[in-house]
Amino acid sequence: MSREPFPFQVDDIATLAKSLRARLVASEETPGHVELLNILAKSAGCRNFQHFRANAKAREQLAQLPTMPPPLQAPVDFVRVKRLLRHFDQAGRLIRWPAKHSEQQPCLWLLWSRIPGRRILNEREVNESLNAQHSFGDPALLRRQLCDSGLLVRTPDCREYRRVEGRPTPLGLELIRQLARSGAPQASPAAAS
Repeated sequence: MSREPFPFQVDDIATLAKSLRARLVASEETPGHVELLNILAKSAGCRNFQHFRANAKAREQLAQLPTMPPPLQAPVDFVRVKRLLRHFDQAGRLIRWPAKHSEQQPCLWLLWSRIPGRRILNEREVNESLNAQHSFGDPALLRRQLCDSGLLVRTPDCREYRRVEGRPTPLGLELIRQLARSGAPQASPAAAS
C-alpha cells in the first residue's frame, strides 16, 4: 500500500511542544501510531488526523485550480475628479456637501482617509476630525453618511466609532491623491496604499 505524504506545519513550535507534552504525560503508556497522528493533528489545530488529511487534500486541490486574474481597475475619469475638486477649498476642506450621490461617495472616501485608523474613537473625536475637514458646520451629516456607507462603524449606543479598513474606489483614491498634491492635509498611510 502506497503512503500519501501530507506536509505538516504549525504556526508556533512552542505551542506544539506544550500540546505534545501535555498529551504524552496524560497517557499512561506510549501512544500507538494512529494515536500519535491524532495528537500531532490536534497540535496543528485539527480535530483528528482524518480532519488534518482532509484539509491537506483540499489545500492541494485548491492550489491546482487556475487563479483568477486580478480585477481590472476602472480608468479614472479626470473630468469627474476636476468636478469633485470644486467642492474643496485651497486647504483641501470640503466647502459644501455634493447633491449627487455619485459625487458624495468619493468625498466620503477622502473624509474616511483622514480619520485615524485602527483606533476606537468617541463621538467628540470623530466630530473634531470631521470639523477639521469641512467648513459648512455639519459634522453629524458627515458622520451619518460615513456610517451609512459602511466606512465607519459605531456601537448601538453611539459611544464608540471605528474606521472600517478598506481600499478606496479608483475615483476616491485619485481625489485623495489630487488633494494631497495641492498641499491639503495628508491621508493616513493605510488609505493611500
